[in-house]
Amino acid sequence: MIQQETIIDIADNTGAKTALCVRVLGGSTARGKFTRRIAGVGDVVVVAIKKSLPSLTLDDKKVHRCVIIRTKYPTRRPDGSYVRFDSNAGVLIDENSNPIGTRIFGAVARELREKNFMKIVSLASEVV
Repeated sequence: MIQQETIIDIADNTGAKTALCVRVLGGSTARGKFTRRIAGVGDVVVVAIKKSLPSLTLDDKKVHRCVIIRTKYPTRRPDGSYVRFDSNAGVLIDENSNPIGTRIFGAVARELREKNFMKIVSLASEVV
């Protein structure tokens, strides 16, 4: 469950470490009192890079698009099971929804396959 101002770990080798969610592009509105956009696994958000390595190839002064690959909030699957991770993580993507980095660190959720992020699924070491 990612919303505006959420800190996201970047799980690829672009050089960015953490990013701040600026806007949720995909996702849905929350139930109840507030109607802010909420992003789950497989949704695209706009992020600003906050911490990075000196070898960052991207411009850290600009905003970038990022797809969410892990969330702390449990995601319900059609068979009734839930999957949740220890951290909120994402992968930086370009305009064509291809990952900018060449490696993905950690496990990714199987829901990315249904959202047509097959390149990210193939680069990941483990699909949960």
